[in-house]
Amino acid sequence: MSVQALLYLVAIILIVLAALPLRTRGVSLALLGAACALLAYAWPVITD
Repeated sequence: MSVQALLYLVAIILIVLAALPLRTRGVSLALLGAACALLAYAWPVITD
């Protein structure tokens, strides 16, 4: 599994967890998921 696929998988998991009624202190799971998705999208540019 590539790093890009792993980052997309983490992003999906975080966004799904953000949709659940969980209480997290000071951490937005949706923002972390979006950041992981953006990092996965830009991964080929960053690593080349």
